[in-house]
Amino acid sequence: MKALETVLKTACTAAALAGVIAMQPAFAADASNGKVLAEAHNCAACHGPNLNKPVSAEYPKLAGQHADYIYWALRQYQMGNGNPNFGRANAIMSAQVQNLSQADLKDISAYIESLKGDLVLKK
Repeated sequence: MKALETVLKTACTAAALAGVIAMQPAFAADASNGKVLAEAHNCAACHGPNLNKPVSAEYPKLAGQHADYIYWALRQYQMGNGNPNFGRANAIMSAQVQNLSQADLKDISAYIESLKGDLVLKK
């Protein structure tokens, strides 16, 4: 009986702890810091004003793109440096993002998503 009580108390404590952890706010990206980072890294040099008018057709329009997509694309540039089979292999982008933290990437992604762009969702 004592062993059952111990197991139940442990299970209840674990469930309560899981509930508390689940209720913690998720990391909120800081779009204003993302703007500072995007300007510091001169993203507009290739992606154009407001990151919506690329200087060349080979560069994508970024403004308005989903933050989660931008974040993972930037992470792939970080991870794929030197290995085209893993991540994305672009020397310019890889160099741009190598020294950024994941929080920085999330901030930049939030900023890009906040921009008004020409992207259209097809249904």
